[in-house]
Amino acid sequence: MRPHSLDEFVGQEHLVGEGRLLRRSIESDTLPSIVLWGPPGSGKTTLARLIARTTKSHFTPLSAVTAGVADLRRVVDEARKRLSFSSQRTILFIDEIHRFNKAQQDAILPHVEEGTITFIGATTENPSFEVISPLLSRARTFRLEPLSEDNLRTVVAKAIEDSERGLGTLQVSLEDEALGHLVAIASGDARIALNALELAATATPPDAEGARLVDTEAIHEAMQQRTLLYDKAGDQHYDFISALHKSLRDSDPDAGLYWMGRMIEAGEDPLYVVRRLMRFASEDVGMADPQALVVAVAAQQAVHFVGLPEANLALAQLVVYLATAPKSNSLYSGYSRVQEDIRKGPNPPVPLHLRNPVTGLMQQMDYGKGYKYAHDYEGHFAEQAHMPEGMTGRKYYEPSDQGFEIEVTKRLSNWRGTHGGGQSRDENTPSDKA
Repeated sequence: MRPHSLDEFVGQEHLVGEGRLLRRSIESDTLPSIVLWGPPGSGKTTLARLIARTTKSHFTPLSAVTAGVADLRRVVDEARKRLSFSSQRTILFIDEIHRFNKAQQDAILPHVEEGTITFIGATTENPSFEVISPLLSRARTFRLEPLSEDNLRTVVAKAIEDSERGLGTLQVSLEDEALGHLVAIASGDARIALNALELAATATPPDAEGARLVDTEAIHEAMQQRTLLYDKAGDQHYDFISALHKSLRDSDPDAGLYWMGRMIEAGEDPLYVVRRLMRFASEDVGMADPQALVVAVAAQQAVHFVGLPEANLALAQLVVYLATAPKSNSLYSGYSRVQEDIRKGPNPPVPLHLRNPVTGLMQQMDYGKGYKYAHDYEGHFAEQAHMPEGMTGRKYYEPSDQGFEIEVTKRLSNWRGTHGGGQSRDENTPSDKA
């Protein structure tokens, strides 16, 4: 069912729709080397073949899974001869280009530069991380999106009607519910939709007139268990955790549960998920609800001790707790300022009165001299300098007006204001405790 022209190509209107840059480049035969980045079944290989057909170029496909530098040399030699004898250009299509190591990708560069081949790479992984920079700089990257449900319905309809390349001779029709189930489970992957359609259609017995009505049960059996698009070492790993983090930050428990579920049900390590949620408990909730970290640690213990699937509810409980907790990034902002000051430093020494005089020599050197023991003072608060010399008055932690930090603000204001210099409860000299 691969299309024979750009007009037959379904989906990716942002790239190959009328008037789009990529389509104009193809039709005018001025296409440079390109990288097609997109999920499985979105049309990367099909588009590469269409480019070769439209530009009347020789199409040579290689898979980075099985090919090596020797294969590249052979293809380049053939391309050079073809260009010399018939002036026909060669499109070298490398599927799964991210599987090539740096040396293998380097081997492509000189032939792209001299124009011996037009390179088209296809990858499901982010080219920024998986394709070397020199090759990326010599190729335009185009992002393909998963096919929409309407796109998939069009693909399925064409396959049912086409007698030459599709299932037209089988007189196949789908129940509306079956079609909806098929496009929903395919999740934007035309290959999955077509494979399931073919299996369900051929397994459905024809009626007396030779027609085959495919129902939902047939589609369900053909699909069996849905395979979720997820790669624990690739883009989905980072995209999904980002979506989870931002959903919780925006106090959306439903989206939080959804993205957490997508990761767990696809096989993500639950300890990775809970580790990131523990970070969220401090970074985005922090002192607005100090119990958030306690709940996160408890969830981590549940995941570690009980495991999946039983611990998925502990993760769900943590997600809902974090989403509905008051939010504050005061700790994150405060510690970021600490890091900045330390990096820019002079990093002065600890004031003498805060040092612990554990030996006689240290006492002679005034370690601990003048230190005020807080418990000897009213309100268990003693006003004294704690920052290094030259940093007095520097503020890092500024509580927000959310949740428990309202109480924290009151306490700090009380200590810093009401107590003033911190009068001792005992008129005598404060105890010399360390």
